[in-house]
Amino acid sequence: MHIQTVKGPVAPDEIGFTLPAEHFYIQQWEVTGHESAYQLEDDEVFLEEIAAFRALGGSCIVDQTPPCIGRKPEKLLELSRRSGIHVVMGCGWYLEAYAPPEDRLERRSAQSIADQLIAEIEAGVGETGIRPGIIGEFGATRSWISPLEERIHRASARAQRTTGIAIGTHAIHSEVGLAQLDLFEEEGVDPSRVAIGHCDSFPHLGYWLRIAERGAYVQIDNLGQRMGRHEERLVSLISELVDRGHERRILLSHDVGVVPELRYHGGRGFTYLSETFLPMLRAVGIPDAVLATITVDNPRRLLTLAT
Repeated sequence: MHIQTVKGPVAPDEIGFTLPAEHFYIQQWEVTGHESAYQLEDDEVFLEEIAAFRALGGSCIVDQTPPCIGRKPEKLLELSRRSGIHVVMGCGWYLEAYAPPEDRLERRSAQSIADQLIAEIEAGVGETGIRPGIIGEFGATRSWISPLEERIHRASARAQRTTGIAIGTHAIHSEVGLAQLDLFEEEGVDPSRVAIGHCDSFPHLGYWLRIAERGAYVQIDNLGQRMGRHEERLVSLISELVDRGHERRILLSHDVGVVPELRYHGGRGFTYLSETFLPMLRAVGIPDAVLATITVDNPRRLLTLAT
């Protein structure tokens, strides 16, 4: 059993407090000839942000940035080495609009796309040898899955079944995460290997329960956006999941992706969960043992591959 980090495989018990859905070096809004000034590129600022996370007990950050929106494997490896934290790297394709024309996904079968993913997961990126530890973030642009996005979902599912690696999805402002699970299950994926992303963007108990009851993870990953009383609702919903015995199906993260979101620039950084949100959960009676399950055991279990 091991977790695949950018530095190589590590024993699961080496991974402690983990942020399962963050982004380094993301270029999500890149257009030809111009890159938005809001993207994250400053390594020294990153190291300062990571140091603050580590000082609060942080152990691992999962970078769910696919190649088509800026993934930089060698820079992730350098960040991990210099900061002393574990970094798990994502892979795959993000959303239909970001599919690189040179990959010709619209002309390829799901199996051909899966084979490309499998090769990278098993051998590493290009000549670097740096291997992904999760497939994601990828998903649906809207409340439904387009034909091309369905092909990517099926390819990712087949790569998951072949390699054992976990899946992290993008599912925003709707119940589309359930349609994702339908596709994954059609392809034979165990839902316990799947984290449905951005569940906080559709904060409805019924949706969250259906994900948890099917055995997948409810990933609440935009913490710290401070949108009115939104987080009070999230606290209430998380408390309800815990009360119903689903604490093993919850993941918490920030989805940090652009410059204003860093502490250095007055944003939430990688510490908001520890400094602000976990105390909110404690205040409604969720014990520290359950919070450890959510922040340590759950991401560790999701990321662990059987040898």
